[in-house]
Formats: sequence, C-alpha cells, structure tokens
Amino acid sequence: MIEVRCVNNKQIRKFDYGMTLEELYKEFDLDMQNKPLCAIVNNKVEGLRFRVFGAKTIEFLDVTSPYGRKVYMRSVSFVLFKAIKDLFPSAKLSVEAPLSKGYFFKVSFPHSVGDALLDVTVEVVQKIKSRMSEIISEGHRFHRMEAPTSDVAKQFREKGMEDKAKLIESIGNLYSYYYQLVDTIDYYYGPLVPSTEYLGIFDIVKFYDGILLRVPRDGVKLPDIVKQEKMLKAFADDHLLEKKIGISTVGELNERTKNGFASDAIKVAEALQEKKISQIAEQIASREKVKVVLVAGPSSSGKTTFSKRLCIQLMTCGLMPKLISLDNYFVDREKTPKDENGDYDYESIYSLNLDLYHQQLQQLLNGEEVELPEYNFSAGKSVKSGNKLKLEDNTILVMEGIHGLNPLMTENIPEENKFKIYISALTSIKLDDHNYIPSTDNRLIRRIIRDNKYRGADAKSTIARWPSVRKGEDKWIFPFQENADVMFNSALIFELAVLRNHALPLLEAVHEDCKEHTMASSLAQFLKFFEPISDEELPPTSLLREFLGGSSFKY
Repeated sequence: MIEVRCVNNKQIRKFDYGMTLEELYKEFDLDMQNKPLCAIVNNKVEGLRFRVFGAKTIEFLDVTSPYGRKVYMRSVSFVLFKAIKDLFPSAKLSVEAPLSKGYFFKVSFPHSVGDALLDVTVEVVQKIKSRMSEIISEGHRFHRMEAPTSDVAKQFREKGMEDKAKLIESIGNLYSYYYQLVDTIDYYYGPLVPSTEYLGIFDIVKFYDGILLRVPRDGVKLPDIVKQEKMLKAFADDHLLEKKIGISTVGELNERTKNGFASDAIKVAEALQEKKISQIAEQIASREKVKVVLVAGPSSSGKTTFSKRLCIQLMTCGLMPKLISLDNYFVDREKTPKDENGDYDYESIYSLNLDLYHQQLQQLLNGEEVELPEYNFSAGKSVKSGNKLKLEDNTILVMEGIHGLNPLMTENIPEENKFKIYISALTSIKLDDHNYIPSTDNRLIRRIIRDNKYRGADAKSTIARWPSVRKGEDKWIFPFQENADVMFNSALIFELAVLRNHALPLLEAVHEDCKEHTMASSLAQFLKFFEPISDEELPPTSLLREFLGGSSFKY
C-alpha cells in the first residue's frame, strides 16, 4: 500500500501499489465540475495513465488549468488528424500558429501537382467536424506505445511523417513513444487524455485558407474568435521563409546542427531579421508626417534591442531618432496600483505617470525643451536625469514600452503623426507538423535567463511572478496588438537551441518541493528536444544578447 495526498479534497488515503491516476480519481470520489485531464504529481505534470509506485501528492486538473488545456488541445488535435486521414487519406495536416484563441491548421496534398492546398470549403469543414464528433462519441482509447527509436521512426516514415521521424531520431533516445488512436499513429510531446470520452466541447471553422480548431477554456463554452489578421500574416511570412531555407521543424534544425550548419543558420536568421528592421525604417521614413514611433509588446519580446537597432536604420534614412523608454515614467513604487491580491500591479498602464508623460510629449511636439525623467528601480523612485531633449526638424521620437499601443498613450496625437509597431517572440519553428511551440514559453525562458543574469533572481522567483505578468498582458497589451502598423517577430529560428544550455541549469535548480517546479520541469523537458548551439557566433547586436549578455548596446 502507498500513501496518496489529494490536494483537491485534502484527503490522505492508502491505495494499492501501481494504480493509475485515472483509477485514483475514481477512488477519491471527486466531484469536479469538469472532467480531469491530467494531474500534478509531486509538482510535475503527468497524464491520467501515469502509475503511482510511491508516496505522492496529487492535484487533478481540468480544462480551466493551462496544463489541462494543453492536454485537451493535443487530444482534440489527434482526433482532427484522424478525421482528416479517414476522409482524405493523402492529406497532410500542419499546425501553423496559436491564433484567435484557437489553433490554426492548414491542410495540403503533398503528392499532388504543385503541392496544391485542399479546397477548404465550409462543407469540407463540416464533414471533418462530423467525423470528429463520431470518433469522440465512439469512446476510443488513446494508446501510448513504446518501441526502439529506429522502429518508431520507420513507422512514421512509412506513413509519410518525415518530420516526426527526424525529431525522435535527433533526440538520441534508445526507445521512443508514440500514440495510437484506432488505426492512426501520431506523436505528441505531452500526455493525452485516456480516451475520447474525456473530450466534449470543441469546434472547427473555416479560417482564411485553413481550419481554426477551438477548445474551451472554462469547460462550458468556447471563447469568442478574435480578429488577428496581422498576427496571422506574421506567422505566415515566417513559415514561408523557413520552408525556403529548409528549417521548419526542430528535427530539421537538429539535423542541420549535427551536420555543422548551425553557423549558417545563425547568419541567415540574423540577416533576415536585420532586413525586416531596415524595411520598417524605410516605411517610417516614407511617411513624412510621422513624428512618434511607438514600439510595444509583451515581456521579454526584445523591445529595447529592437528599438536601438531600428534607430540605427532610421539614421541610414536621414532621420535623427531619439529613444525614450516608457519605463522611466513609472510612478514612485508606493503609488503603484495594486491588484486584487494586494500586490503591486506593474503591468497596469496606471503604474505610469501619465500626466507627466502627456505633458512632456506635447511639449516636445510643440518644439519645447524638456528634462526627461529617470526611474531608479532599486529605490523605486523617479529621479532627475539631467537629460534634456528638444526636437529638431529631422528628429523622430522612438518610444518603447509595453503600453505603447494603448490608445490612452497617444490619444491627443493625430494618427498621421504616429507609426505603431508591435513586437513579440512569435515562435514559428515547430517541434513537428502537429506540435507547436508556445510563444509564451519562449518568452519565459528568455526572462528566466535575463532575470538571473541582470537582476540576481532565480528561476523560481521569475516563474512565480509569470502568472501576474501574463494576466497583465491579457488585459493591457494583447487587446491592442492589431492596432499596429507593423508586427515584428523577434523570435529567431535557432534561439531555443542557444538558450538551452543557459536555461537548463537554472530550471533544474528549482526543487521538487515548490510549486514552481511544475513549470520548471516542463520547460526543461521541452528544451531537451533541441541539439544545443553555442552562442559564440551571435553578433554583438543580436536581439538575444539583451538576455544573454555580450551586447554592444548599452541598456
């Protein structure tokens, strides 16, 4: 007998050795509003098939948890894949991006002339949805299989799934697992639900030239579709470039790295990013009435380095940019608004001294001289900077901060005088065609490294703060991203391979006895998919230098 502590009902009971989480849930006789999808076991996420062989603390999670939602999404994605294979055996499914509070997929026929896209009509989508509903209602089990890696890779190749074969071969494990749903096999880098009986609400709709898969966030209803045309274009542009250079998935990146082409990947990716920044500068310069450039984006998107590189490109266009960080307009710490838990809400727009900001911005645009503020983060106070600024004829303001696109920041400035840029690490490289990489994980890894290097914070404290940061982004940043004139993707195709060796020691130092271990272990497991790449060849102006150090820019 083994002792199991259940967080959900605070019971401690003894059970037979080797029971699954699915069985334990029934034994605890829990009455959760939604079905359990996975569980945190000793502060690590496990699927419901996980067998317990020792004393454990368990918390069952449903679709209202981010971890449970990922399990739900992966499981429904497998059902989508099987439904398409049942209806269109030669079709290929590819997840393109998390978008519009759902997941955007494309369907194509790789063996047809010209790689033509499947004509995704409303009728075709309805047929796929009906087949998905049939599969779910039939109550099939998701079987987790394990075999020698060479055998698993062979199976995937026989099915035309080269992306999955390359991925598992590049990891270097003797044995690999895969999932089977009736007669269809697939690979997912996290657990699935035990059977389709655990799946309920879902929807698929025709979305541009593909399919939008929608899953619930509260277990009761689907979220509203959010218009994100510019986000879609940003992902589509990057996917097109990745196909041209032959690196769309982690398996392909690992293959190139092992064959000695990591240096070329760095050079090409950095050059493409600089080219995009140059094109944005030319767009700005072509609009003679633009006086203020606003650069906004969520935490760890690389706003500061991007803004500095943009300023250099603006200079090549004959302009004299003046960079202003909105962080210097923070109110004194004791005046910072607080959230519902009584903690300082640094993500709130009202954490900025808006009165001073509007006053100085108007003075600058009127040709007056102002002394810009400076915020002392150690003291938590605004201090005099001695930094005076007056705009000349060819001067252009570049204002960088998370709230740059919020209409409250420039409500008194005519639209023709503004150029708005949204920047984020929109991770476009995929593990394989059915496994996307969450951009939020990419940014969190960046922030963990940066906070440790420059702020002396360990990964545990950064992870603990992250839910508050994400909540602030949902409220204050993401609603305004489509207001941008340009959307810039700061993610580099090779970056997670570079960040891996910097992040792993920090993540592995988060001990099992704290709740932050759940996220830390998940990120560490994910990073191990990447063949490491040294950061030695990163140029000193690389956006990643903002997080790793060694930048030629001053911060």
